[in-house]
Amino acid sequence: MGETIVKHITHEQIMNMEKQERVHFANSLGGFKSVGLIGTQNNKNQTNLAIVDSILHIGSNPPLFGMVFRPGVVARHTLENILETGFYTINHINEKIHKQAHQTSAKYDRDCSEFDVTGLTPEYKNNFFAPFVKESNVQLAIEFKEKITLSINNTVLIIGEVKDVYFPEDCLQKDGFLDIEKAESITCSGLDSYHNTTQVSRLSYAKPDKTITSLI
Repeated sequence: MGETIVKHITHEQIMNMEKQERVHFANSLGGFKSVGLIGTQNNKNQTNLAIVDSILHIGSNPPLFGMVFRPGVVARHTLENILETGFYTINHINEKIHKQAHQTSAKYDRDCSEFDVTGLTPEYKNNFFAPFVKESNVQLAIEFKEKITLSINNTVLIIGEVKDVYFPEDCLQKDGFLDIEKAESITCSGLDSYHNTTQVSRLSYAKPDKTITSLI
């Protein structure tokens, strides 16, 4: 194998890229991302479904997750519904539904439900207000807790608390680890690239005076 040629791109070059090229490039730099379908409805029971690739773990006690919403003049139905009702769901995407999930990124009118357009099925469980995606194998019920507007670029960080979780029983290991690969969850990179995963290893908790061992 020959020597790898390293390309160097400066901040100035990034800023001089054509808009869509810059968007694709910048979105690819962070590596693989957590991606999910966010299920909401408003107080008029109009449902909405949107793919979000900025899901991040905020804390475990209590279990908190964040999502970033980009600024813009277009309507943000998912964000509006969350702020209006206080409830939403996060649904893992699997290979069988990834094309339908991607289609939810299209800009539909408020009175058009992405559930109807994509053929995905809204599912309601245990009187939780927001709809889950029936075809998803890992489903989280989330209660809105905090909204933070980032002054650097006016993006909005939404933080919510996990209230219920649904997943295949055989995916939960004895130490609490949820095997999302076994649950067929997929990941994404950039704006439009979807990936299956292969576990390389699972390692023991790192301590200064202890050798790391494999847990699998």
